[in-house]
Amino acid sequence: MDNFRPPTQRPIQQPSIPRAPLEAPAQRPLGQLPQQPAPTTLPPPQDIAKDDAGIGTTPPRRRKGRRILLWAAIVLLAACISAAVGGWLWYQKNLSPVNESSDSKTQVLIASGSSPNSIAATLKENYLIRNERAFLLYTKLEGVQGKLQAGTYRLSPSESVQQIVEHLTKGSVDSFDITFLPGATVTQNKQVFIKAGYEEAEIDAAFKKSYQSPLFAGKPADADLEGYIMGNTYRFGAGASVEEVLTHTFELFYEEIKKNDLEAKFAAQDLTLFKGITLASIVQRESIGGDEPQIAQVFFTRLAMGMPLGSDVTYQYAADKLGVPRDTNLDSPYNTRRYPGLPPGPIATPGIASLKAVASPAPGDYVYFLSGDDDVTYFGRTLAEHEANIRNHCQKKCLII
Repeated sequence: MDNFRPPTQRPIQQPSIPRAPLEAPAQRPLGQLPQQPAPTTLPPPQDIAKDDAGIGTTPPRRRKGRRILLWAAIVLLAACISAAVGGWLWYQKNLSPVNESSDSKTQVLIASGSSPNSIAATLKENYLIRNERAFLLYTKLEGVQGKLQAGTYRLSPSESVQQIVEHLTKGSVDSFDITFLPGATVTQNKQVFIKAGYEEAEIDAAFKKSYQSPLFAGKPADADLEGYIMGNTYRFGAGASVEEVLTHTFELFYEEIKKNDLEAKFAAQDLTLFKGITLASIVQRESIGGDEPQIAQVFFTRLAMGMPLGSDVTYQYAADKLGVPRDTNLDSPYNTRRYPGLPPGPIATPGIASLKAVASPAPGDYVYFLSGDDDVTYFGRTLAEHEANIRNHCQKKCLII
């Protein structure tokens, strides 16, 4: 054990590291900056975004661009749809009547050879269509532009473009109805002509014209056509003039006179045809319907007694014609409250029932009558009976002048 010696320790040699030989710093011109080393080029980052699962999705910028294009397309489509709907609504609106509640007519002459554009302009000038382009478009779509015919038409603002085009494709065979009511006056009948589409100048000229017919026997030369336009509904071709319409009504009126032998029956009552029509016109305005013969009896009784007819409708007619307030004391030969006998002429057109009542009045000795508040006619033989009828049946109507 004493001879034990530890192993000899050898010094550990460090491995030699080769060193680069030292170089002198590069010489550079005075004032020149040292050259910067080129930046290290790194690989570009990935452009593709990944979702939670790590799967690549559309890049954000590209996705945003597509979204803008999509919205632009939607806006454009909406604009196109809006324009289409707006155009359709405009078209339908301009095919509708100008005035749906109007009951008037306008006479329109479509000359031979008129173009569709000219026809549209004429209709627009007469306030019969809303828009010329809509009219032309409709006729083109329907294939009827070449079928619009020349002629005289009576068209209404209450008619749609479709209805007006139907008239125009029928041509001059178009017809219309015109209605005159029993009890109407000349003034009211002129308004019927105006609503039928006639011009006032033509109407006035026709009413001033002198007509030759047995119907006018006994009529004073200066008397107008009051009482002679027979109440009825007539149908005429669209080109009929006011004069032609009036002449036709006179012809039918006289046919009724002959058929019912009214001229001879009036003579039996000591009345000419003119005076018979005059009295019948008063009966017409006083009657409610069905009481005409008894009312005629009252008037004949008064005439026989020398009493004024006392008919309120006569002074009312005179006041309306003169354009003055209605007054029972109105100084007019038409006021049968003040002046005895018949007025100078008819006050309206009598119906057949009133004409027959004057030709054959009911029997009786009544001197008074009134229309009650219940629209029943009450007759009285004495003034006392008449006043009782007023108290019992005429508290409202009898206060109206």
